[in-house]
Amino acid sequence: MCGMRGSVENQSTVVMVNPESMVPSDHPIRVIKKIVDEALDGIGPQLEAIYAEGGRPSIPPEMLLKAQILIALYTVRSERLFCERLGYDFLFRWFLDLRDGSSTFDPTTFSKNRERLLEAEIFEEFFRQVVDQARKRRLLSDEHFTVDGTMIEANASLKSFRKKDGGKPPDEGGSNAEVNFRGEKRKNDTHESTTDPEARLYRKGDGQPAQLCYLGHVLMENRNGLCTDVMLSSASGRAEPEAALEMVRRSTEPLHRRVTLGADKGYDRGEFHIGLVENGVVPHIAQIEGIHPLIDRRTTGRSGYQMSQRKRKRVEEIFGWAKTVGGMAKTRFRGAARVAAQFIMTMSAYNLVRMARLELQVT
Repeated sequence: MCGMRGSVENQSTVVMVNPESMVPSDHPIRVIKKIVDEALDGIGPQLEAIYAEGGRPSIPPEMLLKAQILIALYTVRSERLFCERLGYDFLFRWFLDLRDGSSTFDPTTFSKNRERLLEAEIFEEFFRQVVDQARKRRLLSDEHFTVDGTMIEANASLKSFRKKDGGKPPDEGGSNAEVNFRGEKRKNDTHESTTDPEARLYRKGDGQPAQLCYLGHVLMENRNGLCTDVMLSSASGRAEPEAALEMVRRSTEPLHRRVTLGADKGYDRGEFHIGLVENGVVPHIAQIEGIHPLIDRRTTGRSGYQMSQRKRKRVEEIFGWAKTVGGMAKTRFRGAARVAAQFIMTMSAYNLVRMARLELQVT
């Protein structure tokens, strides 16, 4: 026999909820929050230096940095939407240490404080602190690395790629008119985007469509697949090996030991090999077939080289997560500095996810 039909009651009572009690004790976000708080403690002096001692108290920069991590972790498509969600999401409020009943902040808070954080290189320093936390937990390899790059679509359409001299192709009228570029050769030397002048027209390979984009570069350690260095550059054919050499110098110079570096065929270039050897790095680079090999069989025949070739494919997991979850398939920002900040914080978020998983596996 069926029971009596229930009725919906109006929510007329106010219930006070403690966000701490709403987050499960075994949730990975608890591990992430602990690591983030330790990283923020490490950059406390730098944050203190960029804010005046007097005046009206502002939103703590630690809260804004934590917000950027949440935006990447939970695929929030805009800072405005994040601020809206912050009003009712208990997990978000708990992560930002917002007390019960305290008001949230306006989306303009991000844009007002971003320039200050960019000038002080706070985003880069936060990333370094996250990497230091991984090092303290003995999660990093200091001998074997992989490098790779990926295209990041700019927040600008191909319609905005116009001649630098001010000329523009004819359009067909309307609020979102079709623009006719037929017969016009568009190159970065003569054209630029009116929406994001720092973006460059680039294609990854033959048969691939050209896009307005930036290039994001990652140096990965091979033990657990964590990012040890990141970099954003203009899109060009030489950008990947140049960025790789710079990241290798920054990351391996303090080690005072020989290390290996795995990479795909795009890095199989003579000048890149020479640069690695000069920096005490053993190249473990995939070879282009049909071309005289730059690495002899004494290297390619070793198990270490073959291991590097297997491990290097793991870097694609980083880019896959960054684009599908972290929102880097197409950047929300315009200008290299702002896009770089988003890329750095997204890679920081990826590291935090990996570190939380590794720590939970141990426990």
